[in-house]
Amino acid sequence: MTALVGLTIVETAERVVGEYAARLLADFGAEVIKVEPPGGSPTRAMGPHVNGESVPFAYLNTNKKSVMLDLDAEAGRARLGALLARADAWIDDHDEDWRAGHALAPEAVAKAHPALVHCAITPFGQGAPEDRRRAYPINVINAGGWGYHTPSETASDKPPLKGAGRFLPDYEAGLDAAMAVAASLWRKRQTGAGQFIDMSEVETQLSRADVVLGRILAGDDEPSLSRTRYDMGGPATSFDCADGHVYLIMTTRAHWNGLRTLMGDPDWARQFPEDWLEFHCTPERVKAFRDQFRPWIVQQDKVRVSDEAQKLNVPIVPVNTAADLCVNAQYRHRGYFQPLEHPLLGKADYPTVPYRMSGSPARLTRPAPVLGEHADEVLV
Repeated sequence: MTALVGLTIVETAERVVGEYAARLLADFGAEVIKVEPPGGSPTRAMGPHVNGESVPFAYLNTNKKSVMLDLDAEAGRARLGALLARADAWIDDHDEDWRAGHALAPEAVAKAHPALVHCAITPFGQGAPEDRRRAYPINVINAGGWGYHTPSETASDKPPLKGAGRFLPDYEAGLDAAMAVAASLWRKRQTGAGQFIDMSEVETQLSRADVVLGRILAGDDEPSLSRTRYDMGGPATSFDCADGHVYLIMTTRAHWNGLRTLMGDPDWARQFPEDWLEFHCTPERVKAFRDQFRPWIVQQDKVRVSDEAQKLNVPIVPVNTAADLCVNAQYRHRGYFQPLEHPLLGKADYPTVPYRMSGSPARLTRPAPVLGEHADEVLV
């Protein structure tokens, strides 16, 4: 049996962050009732599209049920109230002005539904200045610092970039929101009481700030305006190869000696001190290494050279594309991709979750719903 069978969660999300949080809980068996406005959730319009259907929406809304309610109308809000009355949790990603304007402020919800776990996901958390109550993912990832620091080891003359993925901050905050809701549901089981979860997307980014922020807060390093101030200063970067790219990171003489063996110990490598990565890693030497390494690595196949490198304890990895991930033998072995058949998208493999639970595995049982598909079943 999946872990959350028997729990009911109402979701009124209209952004990736809230939809992903609810999808994670749906994958573990919770009944997730997606409340959509007339015309459907805005994510239904997100591209790319296949046969007129949004691929992001299809991914974010597996295992859910859909009903359509006009929450701008009193009758629609009354029906939502009835759903919340029998729900265990509610996930929403509207700004607080929207909730207040729809009589759904946290205080009003807690008074009407004291046993409800209410999770509100906003860019800067509750009480943010009015001009920060709405934001796009690109705003969130830059406000949280990640757009400035990533990707690491980027040339100093290049501008800050958003980082990996169109919705990286949404998925990060959605994961934390799902975890907070699950923890709150456990508390509810023990006490019978609900609670309000104030989820900040920017603070999620700050919590991922790894050693950079930690070093500054501990007084071990000084804040700097240089984008590359906190990079390791070594030769780490991505390199072209025969069929794509690889990423190399080296910090020790063991890495260097392994790489020399991998390359057949060319003459140019012997010009570098054995301990250059540890004690003589100057910008000039890093540049000289990259200039000499590129003609060799560009002739190699990314998977083969990565496998051979790792046998020699050299940290080289292939830079995978989406197509590579879908056929990766390890992901297939773990059952990370599961098949579903959508009435318009057809049969396809969907990503699941990065953890396997022996007693309550995550399962995809049905595709994303058609707008209002479950009205007769849910709105009784």
